[in-house]
Amino acid sequence: MNTLDWKVTDHDRDILLGLAHRVRAIADGPRNREILRQWTLHDDCKSERPLLLTETDGGLQLVVPDFQLQCREEWARGQEHALRNTLIHVETIKDDCPVDPFVGCGWHYQLSDYGIPFHQTNPEDTGVRGAAHIDAVIKDLENEFHKLKPRTFGVNRDVSLSTQAFLEEFYSGVLGVRMRGNPWWTLGLTQTAISFIGLESLMLYMYDQPEALHRLMAFLRDDHLALLQWLEREGLLNLNNEGDYIGSGSRGYSRALPQTDWKPGMPVRQRDIWALIESQETVGVGPDQYAEFIFPYENAIAEKVGRVYYGCCEPIHTRWHVLERMANLKRVSVSPWCDQAFIARALGSRYGYSRKPNPSQVSTHVFDEASIRQDLSETMRLAKEHGCSLEIVMKDVHTLNGEPDRLTRWVQIARHVASEIYGY
Repeated sequence: MNTLDWKVTDHDRDILLGLAHRVRAIADGPRNREILRQWTLHDDCKSERPLLLTETDGGLQLVVPDFQLQCREEWARGQEHALRNTLIHVETIKDDCPVDPFVGCGWHYQLSDYGIPFHQTNPEDTGVRGAAHIDAVIKDLENEFHKLKPRTFGVNRDVSLSTQAFLEEFYSGVLGVRMRGNPWWTLGLTQTAISFIGLESLMLYMYDQPEALHRLMAFLRDDHLALLQWLEREGLLNLNNEGDYIGSGSRGYSRALPQTDWKPGMPVRQRDIWALIESQETVGVGPDQYAEFIFPYENAIAEKVGRVYYGCCEPIHTRWHVLERMANLKRVSVSPWCDQAFIARALGSRYGYSRKPNPSQVSTHVFDEASIRQDLSETMRLAKEHGCSLEIVMKDVHTLNGEPDRLTRWVQIARHVASEIYGY
């Protein structure tokens, strides 16, 4: 829907501005100022306590079962969802989600495919998340590589700028409006590679067709770099150094970004932004194969950006001796399957320690508080012992087993453990 077609009703206006005033009061309040201070210290690797975040993939209804959007117009419902999500984190879950005094809007990008559309089969068509099989669209990489074409990029500036102007007028005097977000979740390469050739083939090609796989990874590297260059040249990159979602669950607050020579009003450059880079899919690949076939191509992207958050679900301790060479690395995901003792020693006070507890702690039939305390205590004691700057992100939560207060209770437990270990 074009922004010019957006209808503003008194009903929706009253709801949105009421929520916006609540968000602004929180953003300007002492609790949020302290949270922002803690996030900045965390990014400087000088944190005073662990920062706690939660994230559900099951929707806000997990935490507020009777949650229903009240706005009627489609555009307004999107705004309402974002505002209420912020309020639920602050007022109900009470984690360390930072609150900015503005709403974000983004450029309307137009990115083509690679000449071949991806295809996957969902064996159980239930309408919800479930198992899926990637149907390789390239069966023989060496002989079918020619099917791949570099992506083309475009943007609808008129719609983008009219949306920004519309929101600025609507929220005038209450919240600011800023261009935020960039057209990717990750700048990692393996998810895209697997979408072409399949997971098994990715691993087999390392032995059967190594040169062809190198060619594919170089193609994807160059395509991602071309996207970054185009965005910078066209003035379409957006900063993500405040409460922006970066990495796999983290937040972007940093005094190091943008670079010191950047001034407000200047185009944002690649070196002014955070980027997530990961390779979750290669968890079954040995460190030598990762070092040869994955790392060099992803590191070429890391060299261009300001700061890198690396990892998501993969246990990175087996490849740390490779990863520690990654350019601009600043925060590292420590998944439930990672050797915490090893990685705490390795990260020390040089990198942010982004711990992801196993979501089964809040999702299974029994909510075992003793086990949760033990898990949190192990993480915090190791982090404190080795001088790590710690954030703990309870994410990938698809269910709370019908007990909506579990995330709130998890945060309470974590704060209690932190007070014992950090004296906070």
